[in-house]
Amino acid sequence: MTSKNTLKDKSFLFAIRIVNLYKHLSENKREFIISKQIMRSGTAVGALYREAEHAESKQDFIHKLAIAQKECNETIYWLDLLKETDYLEEKEYTSIYKDCDELMALLVSIIKSTKRNLEK
Repeated sequence: MTSKNTLKDKSFLFAIRIVNLYKHLSENKREFIISKQIMRSGTAVGALYREAEHAESKQDFIHKLAIAQKECNETIYWLDLLKETDYLEEKEYTSIYKDCDELMALLVSIIKSTKRNLEK
């Protein structure tokens, strides 16, 4: 990771964590349904950001990041569910939740600043 793009780097590292979480849940916990859901939503955040990098317009950029924000929020839901059903221990949950929350904050910030710049 040598780029100076925080969201790009963090979303890629988060996707790696999600893939590893999926492996852990399916191989060690024998959980297959929720793990697939979190795999989809958690890896979608970075993929959508990569799409946004080549958006056709500022509105398209905002739209793609808004979808990434929704996927991030969905990932938080699955994390909460995994914790409350004892598939994730508190320490595991807290660590990955923190990363997801940081991504959410970055997405919100970028969306807001891009919208502000559009109004100028």
